Amino acid sequence: MTCRHRAGEGCDIRCAPPNGVTPRPTRARAGPALSPGVRWGQNEEVRVSSTRESAASPVTQVDEQESRAVAEAAREQEWRKPSFAKGLYLGQFDLSLIHPHPRPDAERVERGEAFLADLEAFLRTVDVAEIEREARIPDAVFQGLADLGAFGMKIPVDYGGLGLGQIYYNHALTMIGSVNASIGALLSAHQSVGVPEPLMLAGTEEQKRRWLPRCAAGAVSAFLLTEPEVGSDPARLQATAVPSEDGAEYVLDGTKLWTTNGVVAELLVVMARVPKSDGHRGGISAFIVEADAPGITVHRRNAFMGLRGLENGLTSLTGVRVPAENLVGQEGQGLKIALTTLNAGRLAIPAICAGAGKWSLKIAREWSAARVQWGRPVGEHAAVAHKIAFIAATTFALEAVVDLSGMLADEDRKDIRIEAALAKLWASEMGWRIADELVQIRGGRGFETAESLRARGERAVGAEQLLRDLRINRIFEGSTEIMHLLIAREAVDAHLTAAGDLIDPKLEVADRLKAAVSAGGFYARWLPQLVAGKGDLPTAYDEFGPLATHLRYVERTSRKLARATFYGMARWQGGLERRQGFLARVVDIGAELFAVAASCVRAEMIGADTPDQRRSAFQLAHTFAEQSRHRTERLLHELWDNTDATDERLASRVLDGDYAWLEDGILDPSEGTGPWITEAIPADATEDVHRRVIAPTQEA
Repeated sequence: MTCRHRAGEGCDIRCAPPNGVTPRPTRARAGPALSPGVRWGQNEEVRVSSTRESAASPVTQVDEQESRAVAEAAREQEWRKPSFAKGLYLGQFDLSLIHPHPRPDAERVERGEAFLADLEAFLRTVDVAEIEREARIPDAVFQGLADLGAFGMKIPVDYGGLGLGQIYYNHALTMIGSVNASIGALLSAHQSVGVPEPLMLAGTEEQKRRWLPRCAAGAVSAFLLTEPEVGSDPARLQATAVPSEDGAEYVLDGTKLWTTNGVVAELLVVMARVPKSDGHRGGISAFIVEADAPGITVHRRNAFMGLRGLENGLTSLTGVRVPAENLVGQEGQGLKIALTTLNAGRLAIPAICAGAGKWSLKIAREWSAARVQWGRPVGEHAAVAHKIAFIAATTFALEAVVDLSGMLADEDRKDIRIEAALAKLWASEMGWRIADELVQIRGGRGFETAESLRARGERAVGAEQLLRDLRINRIFEGSTEIMHLLIAREAVDAHLTAAGDLIDPKLEVADRLKAAVSAGGFYARWLPQLVAGKGDLPTAYDEFGPLATHLRYVERTSRKLARATFYGMARWQGGLERRQGFLARVVDIGAELFAVAASCVRAEMIGADTPDQRRSAFQLAHTFAEQSRHRTERLLHELWDNTDATDERLASRVLDGDYAWLEDGILDPSEGTGPWITEAIPADATEDVHRRVIAPTQEA
């Protein structure tokens, strides 16, 4: 294959020069191509080059600094409410923010339990094997969910919804997650990031009255942000929304990739860039668009390793005229609205993971008792027993994290941006591990499909399907790697506020001296608080009985983590932003501490409400805390003793082609099938595959 790129341009295809060694693309030194929302100093300017050129749709050229500026402008700048998780990273373990465990009011409980009963009855009628076999959720299931009001679980009653709030929405997704993840993805994409949530957060009263009743009645919605050239870096967004001369409408053009629900959506939230001009502040903005508007085409329904029922498409917008009143918020607020939406929206994935964990526990328990090898049930062999213990303890913690975060969201008295992000990050990782362990426990039957097991006359346990379905959660709504960066940015916000100017190379010496005085005052007050704390007292948290020792550990480790973060900032200063291994471990330690605290608080609540379950709840919380403590201690050790530098040097040499010889002796069937990234609509995608799944709803 011959490279057609200009000299010095980054090449994103596998070029074959005469010597047969793939050349290294033009790139920055080892480090993040982006650091969402981080402003820890700019040591160099990194130009992000286009991997291809298109006269029809030129790639937006941005450098690293611009990408950060866009991300930083989108994040919430102020902390108007207390945050339990933020305190963990600052060495301030304030248990009063989550204990006593918050509870829903009686009216919400009554509505929520009634809905869950109806949902359970309906789900028992769904043929999940058909969804997997046909790779499609039947239209009758869409209609059944609409009849239940499932598309309006979080929408207030005043706007035609059920008004269940986050907690019972989570419970519903947990139940659905035990049945079929594609149905969970359908409902969560609609309500967590689709039209309802942005409207409830930033819409006008007129917009809410117009669209929320339709959404509640079953008008499926989709969120359109990702593009072929735009994943985690929204600064490269190419879709445009050009205002008309009279200001009455916008004309949208662009291509959107991986539009979950896009194939069956009735309403869309489209993120597009408004050009800056007289009377228009411009910037990335959010628009509500009718999915059947002229100029919108769904060219292809994408297929994935899991979530076979997912209605995910490739969508183009060509000259789509959208009334100005369909703009949500103001111009330039699109990303901020999206990120604010995700504060609670990210809790959907943990809820689905909790359901998957509960189902995995049931299957592991029943199978491990029934399967006999070497004279005993396999569950009595230590190797399998360890896996069962991990699944049980982690499932308890998953539910604890989901319920606590959901109640904090409903109370709306705490800032939960870090809690929700930690829940998503931790639950997606642990959910995947649970599914992997279940497959291992089931052995060859774990690798066999449910359909094949049924055909052989055995119980149709889809363990391998669960593994495939859960894998995307580590990528959906922020990959694990991006979540590490986003959470790290929030975790060190207090430090950046106090001392960020000290590591800004652009500031004059005089300004840095002023910053040093301000930072000195902050650290003079903060650092002494990390020396000793309640966790050092042997009787602290005694109201938690045998779990008190774990809460004392959380308090002590919170201070230790805060000290480590400070040492890292002092050591690397502006270079900390590129210490992604260090930052990821800092974030993961906080996630473990959050999960332990949530588990202890939940166990205490269960013990108070249901005394006969107190002992078992405490055992689960204790075992989880022990497992978590081992993971945490390893992470603390690896903050300073790790292979990060060695790994990064090796990766750099791999990219240089130094080890291309290691690839000898293989064939790559993907070669010649197309470029790595293309914005072009496939030539054979001439048909609009958008379809209706329920009767169109009417505007209010």
